[in-house]
Amino acid sequence: MVTLVVVWVVVEGGAGRESCNGGKAVLFRGVPRFDVMSAGPLLLFDGECGLCHAVVRFLLRRDRAERLRFAPLQGVTGQALLQRLGLPTADFDSLVFLPDVAAHVHHLRSDGVVAVSQYLPGGWARVGRLFGVLPTRWRDAGYRLVARSRYALFGQYQPTPLPDPRWAERILD
Repeated sequence: MVTLVVVWVVVEGGAGRESCNGGKAVLFRGVPRFDVMSAGPLLLFDGECGLCHAVVRFLLRRDRAERLRFAPLQGVTGQALLQRLGLPTADFDSLVFLPDVAAHVHHLRSDGVVAVSQYLPGGWARVGRLFGVLPTRWRDAGYRLVARSRYALFGQYQPTPLPDPRWAERILD
């Protein structure tokens, strides 16, 4: 069964709010449902980028605790969260990492890479902490360089079956 997502959306005056289930989940303009508290951390990524999909598969393979969830920035979940966070909904040059979907805390670019690495086992978390020691300006310059050339280097994403069908439950629309 595929896990679907409901975004906890705080809307002034309740506009756009269609239903509420005990304060746990809100149906917001067609966004599918999920229990916010069980969603865990979520990484929003460019769903058309070959490199981005390779990174998602890398993370899925190493996240043995199965805590991380993923959603394309262009999808229903990604767009709703970008709006909620006040981020551009048409700029896909940065990943967005939310350690807790219910909170308003998010990390962009290299800060997101550092934050998501802390959910990986062993050496990967240490590599992320070491990367985090570098000044953000330097890290983000490298991130932007890769972001600008990712389509030229890695191409657009070509849909292929997931190596582990259970991973589909962790990739939201």
